[in-house]
Amino acid sequence: MAAALDALAVLVFVAIGRSAHAHGVTASGMAETAWPFLFGLAVGWVAARAWRRPLEIVPTSLLVTVTCVAVGMVLRVLSGQGTAVAFVLVALAFLGMALAGWRVLAGLATRLRERQG
Repeated sequence: MAAALDALAVLVFVAIGRSAHAHGVTASGMAETAWPFLFGLAVGWVAARAWRRPLEIVPTSLLVTVTCVAVGMVLRVLSGQGTAVAFVLVALAFLGMALAGWRVLAGLATRLRERQG
């Protein structure tokens, strides 16, 4: 479930970006823009061994975010897609908040259930 929520965050990031830049939110366009970040996300999951502590902000979310963006940007360059400093910063900010955000909410929900149970 945690990996699916991370992937969803990447797809939301891509959809918002494509929409904001009038590129359209088509299946092929989404795939073209998302694959570098989804690959980076997978590398981040392996690097962080995120399956062991999927809800932790540090180190899991932090390492997954940084790796996702770094690998994603390198793959964008290698595949002829553009990068700019502003894009890197927006990607780090959005994905950092999204990947940590759902974990914060999940942690709060878990603590609430434990108190009630």
